Amino acid sequence: MFSSTRHTPPVLDETTSTATAEGRVRHFLSAPRRMLIGGVWESAVSGHVFDTVDPATGSVLTQVPDGDGQDIDRAVTAARRAFADPSWRRLSTLDRGRLLHHVADVIEANADELALLESRDNGKPVSVARAVDVGTSVKLFRYFAGWPTKLEGSTIPVSPRGGLRVLNYTTHQPVGVVGLIVPWNFPMSMACWKLAPALATGCTVVLKPAEETPLSTLRLAELLVEAGVPDGVVNVVTGRGATAGAALAAHDDVDKIAFTGSTETGRAIVQAAAGNLKKVSLELGGKSPNIVLPDADPEAVAEAAAQAIFFNQGQVCTAGSRLYVHDALYDDVLEAVSERAERIVVGPGDDPATEMGPLVSAHHHARVTGYIASGRQQGARLTAGGGPPEVAGPYAEGYFLRPTVFADADHGMRIVREEIFGPVLATMRWNNVDDLVAKANDSPFGLSAGIWTSDLGHAHRIADDLQAGTVWINCFNLTDPASPFGGVKQSGWGREMGRKVLDLYTEVKSVWVNLA
Repeated sequence: MFSSTRHTPPVLDETTSTATAEGRVRHFLSAPRRMLIGGVWESAVSGHVFDTVDPATGSVLTQVPDGDGQDIDRAVTAARRAFADPSWRRLSTLDRGRLLHHVADVIEANADELALLESRDNGKPVSVARAVDVGTSVKLFRYFAGWPTKLEGSTIPVSPRGGLRVLNYTTHQPVGVVGLIVPWNFPMSMACWKLAPALATGCTVVLKPAEETPLSTLRLAELLVEAGVPDGVVNVVTGRGATAGAALAAHDDVDKIAFTGSTETGRAIVQAAAGNLKKVSLELGGKSPNIVLPDADPEAVAEAAAQAIFFNQGQVCTAGSRLYVHDALYDDVLEAVSERAERIVVGPGDDPATEMGPLVSAHHHARVTGYIASGRQQGARLTAGGGPPEVAGPYAEGYFLRPTVFADADHGMRIVREEIFGPVLATMRWNNVDDLVAKANDSPFGLSAGIWTSDLGHAHRIADDLQAGTVWINCFNLTDPASPFGGVKQSGWGREMGRKVLDLYTEVKSVWVNLA
């Protein structure tokens, strides 16, 4: 049997030791974790749980419910009930915007705790979690809080037969119950990428976090309840992708799936969603080219190229993993980026000196080191990293890996063709710009690309030829809630963020009125 409790855990007294971020995280990890379904904190129907592990030590942080199809069904039912409830359905657009602003306030007030919790569960430095994961989440809710009052329809001049006088207008209505499936690399911010527009448009949600990193999402769910989000509007089910995720994608009472993750899983979601022809948006893998023209500054480019691939342990779908450097600068850039890689401080995320934390799991660590072995076997030259750093004490069992740079890679190698999703850079020379563009585009992916040059005219021309959803010129990995983000080819369908994403959570209704 499963058990349940209502509402969030008790508010902590600010005068106690648990008022600190560290104390609050300890308190959070010590209490039994449950899922949020219809405003009630639930165990899995099966009673099963699974461990969530600290990647810096390999030790268990806590256990969370191992939800499956039965739990997904309960959550979808709760979301459907909330979608039909007038208290949510008829909430004014102004009040919906106020609610999203309040959510942003509550997240911001708990930023230090959320950042530390994200670091413990994912491995990334606390400073990154604070600035990127938590900071982006706040910005997303603030940005989308402004949209409910601006989702305007249109009046359309039509020419009906028979000379009828007709008023034709359109409205934007929420698509309904939305299933959100998010990855482990930016657990909280990826959830908010989808939650904020879904709530802004009036949808209700069933959110399935990655099994590797469920904790910040569960804490976020507590904060959403605290902020006043009505029961059933947001439901969170923890579980495995093959069980809970698959059940959510296939559920006949879900109107849309929004997924971020691997291209392989994206294909499976499309197949599962075909049963009731639900809408699907996908933000999938990448193998981004980072292009250096001969007039670029080698030192500045090397620093930026290192950041583009080693940020967040290289566990970024947009990571600049293919570095194309003009022959005139190749040796200088390679030397500088390799030297920068060797200087990066690898360690636990809660150490202020750490620049790069551990990889997210033992399984993923083995996958990335397998690609490094493949690069060596296929003839690429290793110039930095390639193995674990020297760590001791409680971190000896952590999933650490040194930033790795390969020279003289070619397009037949797996490290060039396949998404590694780790801190592994493949560098290549180029001389002819047409050949360069052809090789940059010679990939099943098309998520992003970078260009480094002082000739902006040349940069614009190359950007126009690149098959990518985002192109950065003299910068990399910049995103903003106001700017659309997504890919072409096997990097996905649709766009996240900006005005464009609202189309994915709404239906346009055309209304005809006979004025005769």
